Amino acid sequence: MAATLHIRPYQLADEPAVIALWRECDLLRWSDPKKDIARKLEVNPEWFLVGELRGQVIGTCMVGYEGHRGWINLLAVASAHQRGGHGRALVAEAERILRAAGCPKLNLQVRTTNAAVIGFYRRLGFQVDDVVSLGRRLRPD
Repeated sequence: MAATLHIRPYQLADEPAVIALWRECDLLRWSDPKKDIARKLEVNPEWFLVGELRGQVIGTCMVGYEGHRGWINLLAVASAHQRGGHGRALVAEAERILRAAGCPKLNLQVRTTNAAVIGFYRRLGFQVDDVVSLGRRLRPD
């Protein structure tokens, strides 16, 4: 019988496993992951989700909401555990949290070159919005 993913808030002891997971999933591009974690722990830290399987961190999802749109950031599932419903479970928990907060719409960003992940989100009912995502660093990492 397959083990069930246990989704819980991030704990400080998770840092090495979380950073290793993000590295494995090629999510570390522009910012310092330790700083990303520290910043999230200052704002709704209970919305920094970790997925555990048999005591091992195999997934993450940072959930955010500023009163206008909800966001999913740094959703990751270890490659050995992909296609097992774990990403879907993390998204469902993020949606549950956002609905409870009164959030009307969920947004996320995926690199345009990441067709597999775009396909994953489309299968979950997400659509590509006709927008251009712009960004600007306010602090260097």
